[in-house]
Amino acid sequence: MMKFRFRRQGADPQREKLKQELFAFSKTVEHGFPNQPSALAFDPELRIMAIGTRSGAVKIYGAPGVEFTGLHRDTATVTQMHFLHGRGRLLTLLDDNSLHLWEIIHHNGCAHLEEALSFQPPSRPSFDSASTPASLTRITVVLLVADGDTAVLGTEGGSVFFLDVTTLTLFEGQALHPDEVLRSVPEDFRCGKALGPVESLQRHLQDPNKILIGYSRGLLVIWNEATRCVDHVFLGNQLESLCWGRGGGTIISSHSDGSYAIWSTDTGSSSTPQPTLLTTPYGPFPCKAINKILWLNCESGGHFIIFSGGMPRASYGDRHCVSVMRAETLVTLDFTSRVIDFFTVHNTRPEHEFDNPQALAVLLEEELVVLDLQTPGWPTVPAPYLAPLHSSAITCSAHVANVPSKLWARIVSAGEQQSPQPASSASSWPITGGRNLAVEPSQRGLLLTGHEDGTVRFWDASGVALRPLYKLSTAGLFQTDCEHADSLTQAAEDDWPPFRKVGCFDPYSDDPRLGVQKVALCKYTAQMVVAGTAGQVLVLELSDVPTEQAVSVSSVDLLQDREGFTWKGHERLSPRTGPLPWPAGFQPQVLVQCLPPAAVTAVTLHAEWSLVAFGTSHGFGLFDYQRKSPVLARCTLHPNDSLAMEGPLSRVKSLKKSLRQSFRRIRKSRVSGKKRAVTASSKLQEANAQLAEQACPHDVEMTPVQRRIEPRSADDSLSGVVRCLYFADTFLRDAAHHGPTMWAGTNSGSVFAYALEVPAVTAGGEKRPEQAVEAVLGKEVQLMHRAPVVAIAVLDGRGRPLPEPYEASRDLAQAPDMQGGHAVLIASEEQFKVFTLPKVSAKTKFKLTAHEGCRVRKVALATFTSVACEDYAETCLACLTNLGDVHVFSVPGLRPQVHYSCIRKEDISGIASCVFTRHGQGFYLISPSEFERFSLSARNVTEPLCDLNISWSHYARRPRLQESPKLSQANGTPSIILDPRSSDGQPDPAYSKGADTPELPEATLSPMSIDSATSGDTTLDTTGDLTVEDVKDFLGSSEESEKNLRNLAEDEARACTILIK
Repeated sequence: MMKFRFRRQGADPQREKLKQELFAFSKTVEHGFPNQPSALAFDPELRIMAIGTRSGAVKIYGAPGVEFTGLHRDTATVTQMHFLHGRGRLLTLLDDNSLHLWEIIHHNGCAHLEEALSFQPPSRPSFDSASTPASLTRITVVLLVADGDTAVLGTEGGSVFFLDVTTLTLFEGQALHPDEVLRSVPEDFRCGKALGPVESLQRHLQDPNKILIGYSRGLLVIWNEATRCVDHVFLGNQLESLCWGRGGGTIISSHSDGSYAIWSTDTGSSSTPQPTLLTTPYGPFPCKAINKILWLNCESGGHFIIFSGGMPRASYGDRHCVSVMRAETLVTLDFTSRVIDFFTVHNTRPEHEFDNPQALAVLLEEELVVLDLQTPGWPTVPAPYLAPLHSSAITCSAHVANVPSKLWARIVSAGEQQSPQPASSASSWPITGGRNLAVEPSQRGLLLTGHEDGTVRFWDASGVALRPLYKLSTAGLFQTDCEHADSLTQAAEDDWPPFRKVGCFDPYSDDPRLGVQKVALCKYTAQMVVAGTAGQVLVLELSDVPTEQAVSVSSVDLLQDREGFTWKGHERLSPRTGPLPWPAGFQPQVLVQCLPPAAVTAVTLHAEWSLVAFGTSHGFGLFDYQRKSPVLARCTLHPNDSLAMEGPLSRVKSLKKSLRQSFRRIRKSRVSGKKRAVTASSKLQEANAQLAEQACPHDVEMTPVQRRIEPRSADDSLSGVVRCLYFADTFLRDAAHHGPTMWAGTNSGSVFAYALEVPAVTAGGEKRPEQAVEAVLGKEVQLMHRAPVVAIAVLDGRGRPLPEPYEASRDLAQAPDMQGGHAVLIASEEQFKVFTLPKVSAKTKFKLTAHEGCRVRKVALATFTSVACEDYAETCLACLTNLGDVHVFSVPGLRPQVHYSCIRKEDISGIASCVFTRHGQGFYLISPSEFERFSLSARNVTEPLCDLNISWSHYARRPRLQESPKLSQANGTPSIILDPRSSDGQPDPAYSKGADTPELPEATLSPMSIDSATSGDTTLDTTGDLTVEDVKDFLGSSEESEKNLRNLAEDEARACTILIK
């Protein structure tokens, strides 16, 4: 029978309009801690903080929900950052010696960050001095004076220059060269050597004309800009940092030998050869350099001395420490990652007599730690955002939408009991600048992350700020060697230095077998399942009070006594016996141990039936955790699945054995090529040959409709891996009776469907009777191409996904249609296919790999609500491919709707970590410590909408750079949206749109419309990639720009945004 394909001519305008109301792609916010931070700044007037990274990103944070993100054009490390206090402007110095001025601009009722000006110092000898090489013109330190209108630049050659910040131009004739400084220095202080680079610059808080200049070789001078002469000279050791005390009478210098010195400026002499006090806090043995030091006085008496470094080189040279001293109290804050910078929140007004520090913020390479300096003991302040997601490496993630308020309150309460604050602490998060203009989220969303150390962390993902709520640890259930090691470490610690462990970043895992592989949570019963690397499956239940109870342990043998298989991987974890204390929160009830103890690859929970299903590389099992008894165990191993017995942590894999298997596979393929029987593989090749014969003539260039797909061998290694598990109440045995079912999909394209006999719950009862659950194999489906099954979902008579457990019985969702015929959607790596139930006959399909040449990595069913009408919504299938593209298909017709480029195809970890939500959003890791949040929905978008209280009128608005990059993210896909604006913050009139020009969206909307009845024979359109040369040509002249914009405006189906990929 010949198959005809009919292609619809043109698109349906009404459907295109509806798709624009349903779908829109945007990358909205980055959650977590910035990757590889390199610089820190704080504005005490606006109470905002800025963090710069090695990739050139600039991130500004205020109150929770107040975030601004920018990215320098060149990928260079941000070495220094300085706020113009109270102005919403930021000056950054990069390691390529360039200066950049950023400002927070109001636009359309909200504020956003833009780069205003940039300055590249001339690499000419005249910039430094006539005799200084050009290589010594590197800027080493920046100081803002005169209310931020002037920047003092210290250079590597020892010269000091003055820069007009409003225009980023150098002041002519005001440079201060080393020769001029030496002429003002007494003869006794001249050592005949160069002063060295300018190491530090500090300004006098009362007299803005006085600048403290510190040179690397130890010379300190107070330069009076008004008189152009040196007022005071100090001679110290190799300099690292300077601090000028309030009032200007005290100077504190830190040095490379681990010492710090206190100098007095009220000596009556213009030169001071010796400091008032010189001490090495952690001496007398050689110490590392004190990189930065602060001196702050208090109204209650005494003063704070805070410095980083200075540890004894031999004993603790590898420690990352910040020391806090006040009177006789010394605390050595011991961190697990390198200290980048720190600042204190204190009084900065000149009229104030005391600093009175309130908080200390320390930026580390992997986290941000804030301490309350007003509370005895200086406790840490919990961070409402910027929490290190990677405190232990993330191994899995899951999202739970529409969390009930009762469960939310219980989780928050459990988290508060884990880290109670001192009763005397009145501290709060000190970075409170700006206002969050975003509306309160209508529903609560939980992001669950499983980690390598066996913990599961709960995050509030409802808004822009990803707030930590609660941490669940599973390591206490098992016996590990960490307790003995910790006791030895504590016994070896001396009282000096007085170390205090601070921070939660801990990259080391006590046992890799503790790693969490899969998590599942029932939001209506507060029950969850945590599955790990060593085959452990934990069923937990939320409790509001601490308890002491024993955990029931059961084992399930997935091999079913199959001969010829020997497990060579890691051993199972040994559980603790007897009653164990459990804090308030999720407490384990049952431990199910899979045998062999391979990593769990799939898990699902049905709390209404009290069943949990789990799968590994050997098979899958079903467990009744109410009766604490196994129901089913099925082995999915193929006779040649030898790698499945090795395990991920095995070190006994033989190289000779793997080479032998490779040669056997090659030899087998050659032999089978000579003697090929008439099998499904040969039929497939004949079909491919027929498709090739039907192709168009060679002189006509057309995109091929289908690509050839080679069938996968049935004896491929790891073909028995269980990829997905699913519970559903549907029709499996016949069309008249529906009941509980369990579905399992494997790596070899096999689908197993079991009919379950679950005792019915009595009216008004919470739990089902104690009768045993029975499972009978009802259907077994083998996909022809043997592609791994990624997901399974059952659709009701209206084509909608079945509700979650308890949703229908508690009237929390619309009851499924049990009158019409059900269907099952099976998503493999190569295609989507809908089968009717209970006959399991193919209804419709879409061959994604054949059409697009990509493979499915992640799949989810999501509800998209129209932005024009809240009552209209569609349930669609969202999928992420191995190329990083996101496709959306209608359900159950499987018609392609839109597709977007989301993740770089080279970012394998980002693609593997992606998780979709039920309302058209998603998360994926752009670095070990950051989640990128994106939205596929035109209505459901979570993005920063904030404002700053800036008095815009007190400084003149300067012209900004044209076509400054407006970036949707800093570390993810490098997409730049050209946003030309005029100097007043509005769009440039030269680039203004006409009345009929469509609005510029945030990302290119694919102009596809597939309305053909045969979805399997339709293809997804692709948009051509624009290169940098194309954009340069586009911006070559204003005439060409206007012409190109007119051409784009005429094509209403295409978007006008220009992307540089």
